[in-house]
Amino acid sequence: MKKTFRVEGMHCNSCAYLIEQKIKDKVNSVEVSYPKEEAIIDFNEDKISEKEVKELVEKEGFRLIEKE
Repeated sequence: MKKTFRVEGMHCNSCAYLIEQKIKDKVNSVEVSYPKEEAIIDFNEDKISEKEVKELVEKEGFRLIEKE
């Protein structure tokens, strides 16, 4: 399932890189853009839930908000 999220709490490109590194091994793909303040995450719900993805990111000090 591919979803786009708004990311709160990023201050620079290093923040985007940190998010990508934190979850890249747990999802199919992740692309985080600091200028757009968004993350596009493709994950398999049978392996990791959306809630678990959000919790991993929140542990690093960021917040994911689903875009419609």
